Amino acid sequence: MLHNCFFRLIYKFFSFYSYLCRMKLSIVIPVYRVEKTLQRCVESVLEQSFRDFQLILVDDGSPDDCPRLCDEWAQKDSRIEVIHKTNGGLSSARNSGISKATGEFITFVDSDDYVSTDTYEKVLPLTEDCDIVEFPYCKFNDAQSALECLSLEEKEYTDMDEYWLEGEAYRHTYAWNKIYRRTLFDEVQFPEGRVFEDVATLPSLLSKANKVRTTRQGLYHYYQNAEGITATATGEQLALLLQSHVDLVKANPRFLHDTRYHLYMLNIQLDVAKFKGQSPILPHAATNPFLPGLNIRQRLKALANDHIGVRGMIYLLRLLRQ
Repeated sequence: MLHNCFFRLIYKFFSFYSYLCRMKLSIVIPVYRVEKTLQRCVESVLEQSFRDFQLILVDDGSPDDCPRLCDEWAQKDSRIEVIHKTNGGLSSARNSGISKATGEFITFVDSDDYVSTDTYEKVLPLTEDCDIVEFPYCKFNDAQSALECLSLEEKEYTDMDEYWLEGEAYRHTYAWNKIYRRTLFDEVQFPEGRVFEDVATLPSLLSKANKVRTTRQGLYHYYQNAEGITATATGEQLALLLQSHVDLVKANPRFLHDTRYHLYMLNIQLDVAKFKGQSPILPHAATNPFLPGLNIRQRLKALANDHIGVRGMIYLLRLLRQ
């Protein structure tokens, strides 16, 4: 009797241990010149109600006091690992973190940002049969005013094209408001040396995923840096963003004929033409100006696209600026 009870206890212990290991999360934080915000960022992770995680701080050759701060946190908490490397940019830092990740799932936090306390406890259970779970975010400025918030439906996608188009994933390709099955990155890396790296990465991950879930649970707080790439993108950088989308629609022509996605790309194309003055690279496709849910500006752009095309719109905007 005691013998059987002992083995049952052993079995339960190892089953529970296996469960914890299976649910373990790796969190990668690239660190570079963020002395003012790093503490807030790291503490938001350490204060998570979910405790079974590996935190990887990637010092990307930061020339300030960040390397020392990272080492101090690692000495205080055994869950923290620190990587010191020469500066290679955000993608390089994320890739270094991925190489050291041991969790079944992985997520990313930018060191300007922070995560609401119970986010991972609420979102991780949703990963049980999913490859990617996306959760809400809010963007804030220096004054802590909310600039934009993304709210999501509780929904599952087994068709990745549906997630990209109907879920409008192309609008929020960010790496940081998602939890991924780590094996998705076995043959995928963030492209180093380029901006808007998430746009080039998410489609590759989706090509390996079987199911994506979106949820209302959790919240990521994104700090909108007035000097960051999103706010100060040049024509050359926007051209790289556009090229990522154009490459995608060339590989999947169905995407080109989605009105909302085409209008989204059209906005980027018009900005690129404004800054660079180059001929458009966005292929022409008919749009539906009467599609339900479009606002007035979108309907007018769709009408202009159908009647005078991208080249005509660029020419008209040049005339109006004269």
